Amino acid sequence: MIRMIFLFVYRLAWVLFLPLLLIYLFKRGRRDALYSQNLLERFAVYNRPMPQDAIWVHGVSLGETRSALALIRMILDRGDNVIITNFTPAGRREAQRHFAAEIGSGQLAVIWVPLDMMWSYHRFFRACQPKIGLTLEVEVWPAMISAAKRAGCPLYMCNGQYGTKPLKRDSRGLRIRQRVMRDLTGVFVKSNLQASRFVEVGVQNVHVTGELRFDQPIPEHQLDAAIQLRTDQMGELDNIIAIASGIEGEEDLFVKLIKDVRERALNDGTRAPLFVYVPRAPERFGNVAEKLKQAGLNTVLRSDALDKDLSAKQEALDSSTAVLLGDSLGEMYFYLNLADRVIVGGGYCEVGAHNIIEPLSLRKPVLVGPHVWTIEYPFVEAQAAGIVEIVEHGAALAEKVVEPIEDFRSRIDLFLEEHSGASQRTLDAIDSVLAARAGV
Repeated sequence: MIRMIFLFVYRLAWVLFLPLLLIYLFKRGRRDALYSQNLLERFAVYNRPMPQDAIWVHGVSLGETRSALALIRMILDRGDNVIITNFTPAGRREAQRHFAAEIGSGQLAVIWVPLDMMWSYHRFFRACQPKIGLTLEVEVWPAMISAAKRAGCPLYMCNGQYGTKPLKRDSRGLRIRQRVMRDLTGVFVKSNLQASRFVEVGVQNVHVTGELRFDQPIPEHQLDAAIQLRTDQMGELDNIIAIASGIEGEEDLFVKLIKDVRERALNDGTRAPLFVYVPRAPERFGNVAEKLKQAGLNTVLRSDALDKDLSAKQEALDSSTAVLLGDSLGEMYFYLNLADRVIVGGGYCEVGAHNIIEPLSLRKPVLVGPHVWTIEYPFVEAQAAGIVEIVEHGAALAEKVVEPIEDFRSRIDLFLEEHSGASQRTLDAIDSVLAARAGV
């Protein structure tokens, strides 16, 4: 009864608030035109046939889409069709960039995820008829789940995790989210701890498959470009620090960190490190650049200093450069490979830390803030392996980033070896589900 009442109120809310959501998309479209393009796809209205009998993969944005790239490639290489849905332009562009050939051949389609209304999803399932759906990370949408069940499409949360904070929040009151979650066909989760949490709240068919991001493809050309730039223009620098995926609530403390570290180096008569600052959100690029410049920090933008192929336009970086600002998308591995150590953003706000796997995959030591509930796996395991460390902001962080770096590549190599292979395990789990449904 509680679930039925909630679904009625939820559907009514969509009717009332749909105009506001459309206004939001149009406003976002002023900054990124893709938000307001192909708008009918958000209502499951398509101007072309969709691949049939496909495996449907939903990645809300860039990070989720990247996490599944290796899995999607394996699915395509064995001849299956794929439909990828996204909510944000960043995720859509990433999918289009990686699978352009398959899009051209009709083996794969990249479309907007339908807005979470039953009639939109009825249209989606009629048009696409996927044989299984994978919703990446922690996406729990009532209409998506209900419509998949009605359409007979098994819907699995994939690369799933249930963090400490959301579990505690959802376990209070009417537990609506957990009630909705139980209607998933199952979950492919990152770790045994995560599996126990889903089982605890009543989710069925829970399988431990691991973290897909460990299999994420690394663009070699970005690594090569970073090595070349460092050789050509940063050869005298012995400490380059990347701030990766910094979010809005951390900007002031990161600006202060850079200023404090440089002032300390000036007072000590030592060479100051170069910071590579990569904001997570594109709309913050200009704001961060302005804050850095107002703080008196000589800041060079990637868009000004480097060509499309990541080669230097000129001698843009010199001893006076304090910050290289990464004002681009899809080039994180380039920025990470420039660095000697990496501060991963998000952890200095309650929103929680972002992905630590990318810098670890390049054998970079990683520092994070205290809020790590979003990355419990693999943070707990990485911390136990001694390859990632929580450091409070302020003086502690300013001191830590200039300490000599311990060589623990062998520890990182062992850690990566132990945790890779999730894509194959997930594919095996998908095949088991489909075989069981076919009665094989």
